[in-house]
Formats: sequence, structure tokens, C-alpha cells
Amino acid sequence: MLDRRPASIVLSDGSVFDGWSVGYEPPSGYTTGEFVFNTALSGYQEVITDPSYAGQIISFTYPHIGNYGTTPLDDEALRPWCAGVVVRDLTMRPSNWRSTMSLDEHLRAFRIPAIAGVDTRRLTRHLRHHGALPGVFGTADIATLRAAAADARGTDATDFVSQVTTPSMYRRGDGDLHVVAFDYGIKATMVRQLAERFSVTVVPASTSADDVKSMAPDGVFLSNGPGDPAALPGQVRVIADLVGEVPMFGICLGHQLLATALGGTTYKLPFGHHGSNHPVHDLASGRVEITAQNHNYAVVADSLTRAVVSHINLNDGVIEGVASADERCFSVQYHPEAGPGPHDARYLFDRFDALLRTGRLEAN
Repeated sequence: MLDRRPASIVLSDGSVFDGWSVGYEPPSGYTTGEFVFNTALSGYQEVITDPSYAGQIISFTYPHIGNYGTTPLDDEALRPWCAGVVVRDLTMRPSNWRSTMSLDEHLRAFRIPAIAGVDTRRLTRHLRHHGALPGVFGTADIATLRAAAADARGTDATDFVSQVTTPSMYRRGDGDLHVVAFDYGIKATMVRQLAERFSVTVVPASTSADDVKSMAPDGVFLSNGPGDPAALPGQVRVIADLVGEVPMFGICLGHQLLATALGGTTYKLPFGHHGSNHPVHDLASGRVEITAQNHNYAVVADSLTRAVVSHINLNDGVIEGVASADERCFSVQYHPEAGPGPHDARYLFDRFDALLRTGRLEAN
């Protein structure tokens, strides 16, 4: 029987949403983070364990979460990095042959606070209107929560990559081409997709350009990751030193960092793209693909000086990809590995393979 201890969300603008505590309860009585909403209908475990959510509290718009439990096979990282989870209805008795524990047990095991019973429709509408907001939630008294919410900060100008990156390099795959993959918060599914095609060396985000060159890679991969790309000037300098020297493919944060190295600038979206049903137009092939996305920042239109826009979001016109044939590099804002999500965009890994083999950037 679920012990429904009352809990509340308090946003930095003073808005309050009530529910009850589930998952891990921190000793302070609350947890702090930036509230964002995710519109995916399934794949909650992959979402929660995506390192790109570091510093954020994930509110799921789908009302029933936890139906099929959790399994270590679906983890995208060794542990979740999100600051917390918000749901409407949490399933306490999952039904799935793969499940090894309930979502509530999973959250408790990894010390992730959560709140259930929240009117997530109202919360989503609020965030859509006011943008992603910092705030708190927990079982502490409302006065304590209000004081903590007033001091809460978002993800701007904060380096979360150093928290989530691997402490040491490791290798996967045995392909005939060697790829060095920067881990800015790389997902397990992303590593698997690369390892199916290449011999992959995953390196910490702090790895220097000279260290990468000493490995003599056939290509460099820039992974997804959390936070504000403007807070990572060191990573941009490393990428700038490698651009033109070796073919390169970036995803999500890696896309933003590559675009910055190519002369672009970034900005924060009002409430970001978090879900698995975003339509994107590939300008090179003319195709439209349904994509999985998780980002709060984007590249400023017309800011690029050494690349062209290759993909556009059909919902709001946000730049979803850039490319430079001369520099032998390209990147996309969305997630072609799609864990969870549609597999429409997995051809991009093949495009990377073709770039490494031919030296030419072509549409598949």
C-alpha cells in the first residue's frame, strides 16, 4: 500500500502544485532543479537515465507512468542524473516479463526524488506559457519550499558535463574504422549504434585535441549532454582545433558545440524540445522524419559563418542540423539513436560511415 505523504511543487514564480511523495525522500525534505516536460508516451526509464537531464526535474505529460516497470537493460547510463521526476499516476504494480523492479523501486535505489498525483496537464500549460522554470518539490512545509524556490536556479551558464562524463576512456566495437567519441553525457544506445559500425574509443569531455590526434582516429563523434553550451568554451576550443583535421559528427549538445566552433551562437528555447514525435525536414534528401529530442538550447538562425543549415524543425522552425562539406563535418540537434523513440533518423550513422570512407558529405 502506497504511503501517500503530502508533497508540493513550488516554482520560482510562486506557483504551487500539490501531490504526494514517491521515490527517494531527501533528508532536506525537498529537491531543486529546472522543471521541464516530456511528451513521450513510453520509454520513461530511458528518459530518466538520459544524462542530458542533469539539473532538471522531468514532468511526464502522459498520465500513467511505470506501467511496465524497469530493467537494467534499458538504462542509458550507470545511474540517473535528473534532479527529480513528476507524474500524474504512478503504477506501483508493473506488468512486463522484462521488469525486475517497479519504477518507484528504481527511483529509490538510485536516490531520485519524485512526486505523484500532480495535475501535470496544468503544470505543462504553465511551463509552455512561462517557459522552463527553476523550483523545488518535496514534503517540507510550504514556507520552506517557497524560500528554497526563490533561490532555485536554472541550467544557464552551468557546466553539468563535468559531472556526467566518463572518468576514463573505454573501448567498444571492432569495426575497421576507428572513431573517438567525446562523452559529454553519452547514452548507452548511442554507444551501441556506433559500436555496430566502428571501433570506438569513448573519451572524457576534458580530452585535449592533441590527445585525440595522437589516437589517429578516422573520425570524431560529439555526443549529447546536459546544460548550456555557452558554459563550455574549453570543449568548443578543442572542437575548433579538430574541425577540418578529421571528419566529425555531432548530436544534441555535440551539435551545439560544433555549430559554435563553426562560428554560430546559441540561445535558450522557452521550454525546450523533450519528446519523441518532432517532425524534422532533412533539406539534403527532402525527407521528413519523426524524431526524438531532448534539448533546451538551440543554434541561432543565420549565425553560422562556416556551415549551412541541413535540417529544420517543422513545428517551430528551430535549426535541427548543420553541415560543412569543406570541413567534412555535420551535426543534428535531435537523437538518431532514439532510445526511446522512432528510428527514422538512424541513417545518420550510415551517413557518418560513408563520410569516413569517402571523405565526402552526401545525402543518403
